[in-house]
Amino acid sequence: MESSKRRNVGQSSAVYGLAFIGALIYFIQHAHSFGDGVVGFLKALVWPAILIYKILEYLKM
Repeated sequence: MESSKRRNVGQSSAVYGLAFIGALIYFIQHAHSFGDGVVGFLKALVWPAILIYKILEYLKM
């Protein structure tokens, strides 16, 4: 059971890591200044939390 938990954590970490890199590339490409790039980096870190919040808000939960 412990190895199953570790494997699931590893898979979800890999998915989050790839999504983070994709979001980071997207935000950096659309940055017009260094400050926009920094904000893009921060957005790439927290976008999953914002996504879940918006989904729950849409579903009125």
